[in-house]
Amino acid sequence: MDWLKRAWAAEQLQDWDEAIALVSAHAECFSHDPDIHDNHLWHMDLLARAERVPELTERALTDSHARRRLNRSLRERGMEAALRDRAEDGDCGALYILVRLMCETGRVQEAQKVVADIGPEDQYARQIVAGDCWT
Repeated sequence: MDWLKRAWAAEQLQDWDEAIALVSAHAECFSHDPDIHDNHLWHMDLLARAERVPELTERALTDSHARRRLNRSLRERGMEAALRDRAEDGDCGALYILVRLMCETGRVQEAQKVVADIGPEDQYARQIVAGDCWT
């Protein structure tokens, strides 16, 4: 488990290349081994913290964990246009995050318009606007 100590140390030093290389070698999406699966989640988090948006975006095409972490990262960085683009391309998670963000910042009408434009039949997006925008 020497690699684990080295990966943790690299992460603490924000040596993203080292940390990502070490963790990714011991990571697998949906592994039956919970440690290997946890390493996959850690790997996605490291990619986001290293601001490797292109790599995370590429992985998001086939990896739901990468997709979720990418969307959270875009929100954390205030990249609403990127979230909207992803939502328009069919990423429901991006739509939900975008609508919640708009609701949290008091932009109810804008959130309603986004849902009407992108996901008019999406019941969950409509529930977010109906509930989160008014609480």
